[in-house]
Amino acid sequence: MIPVSRTTRSIIKPLQPIYDMLSPLAYPIIRIAAGVMMIPHGYGKLFNDGGIERTAKFFSSISIEPSVFFAWYVGIIEFVGGICVALGLLTRIFSAQLVGVLFVATFVVHFQNGFLWVKGGYEYPLMWMLIMIAITLRGGSTLSIDNQLPKEF
Repeated sequence: MIPVSRTTRSIIKPLQPIYDMLSPLAYPIIRIAAGVMMIPHGYGKLFNDGGIERTAKFFSSISIEPSVFFAWYVGIIEFVGGICVALGLLTRIFSAQLVGVLFVATFVVHFQNGFLWVKGGYEYPLMWMLIMIAITLRGGSTLSIDNQLPKEF
């Protein structure tokens, strides 16, 4: 095993106090951004004109049935789940649901198009799925509503 030094090895040593001060914000920034990024996807399905019907029609075309149920489910999970992940409220419950949604988006919807997102591939949903897996494992952590509850879900 390689011994690991726990002392800092910053290239720009005068910045170390800033890194030390801001590093507790790193995970909350990722959690909040990931949650916020889910919200518009759900919003479009739930509130745009024809969103549920359009989503259900698409789901039917790729054999996801019952399509209307899953259109509502995905819209609610993306919208409400995105808000809750961003707030850190019931983080693990909603992020785990988003992992499932993103798994389907990755491997059912986009996988056959190859990797690159610009070609309709699975790069983007895979990245968000991996981030949601990490959030599920870590939970709300600091700067979350979950952190204020007696038990974290």
